Amino acid sequence: MSVIFNYDSRLRLSLPVFQGSWTELDRDSQEKVLTRWETIRGTIPDRVKEIEQQIELVHNQLALEEDFERSCELNLEMAELASIINDLWIWFRTTPSLTSIAA
Repeated sequence: MSVIFNYDSRLRLSLPVFQGSWTELDRDSQEKVLTRWETIRGTIPDRVKEIEQQIELVHNQLALEEDFERSCELNLEMAELASIINDLWIWFRTTPSLTSIAA
C-alpha cells in the first residue's frame, strides 16, 4: 500500500492517490498522509474565493455582452469555474480517518 500526491492542473492542487487500502498503512504513514493532506486541504477555501472572483468578472462581462456566441462562451466559462468550485468543496470534505492499528 502506498499513497502518492498527483498535481491536478484543473483544480491547481495535489490530490492523494491510494494504491491499496487506507487500513493497510501503518499509523505513522497514515499520520504523514493526513498531515500533508491537511496542509493541501487548508488552501481550498482561498482557491474557491479566487475562482468566485473570476466568476464575478465573467458575469460582469456577460452582463455587457451583446454577441450571442460570445455570451454562450462566457456562460460555458462560468459553468466550468462553478464545476471546479464544486469539485474543490468535495475534496475539502474528504478526510480519511486514522484507524486504530495495533503497533
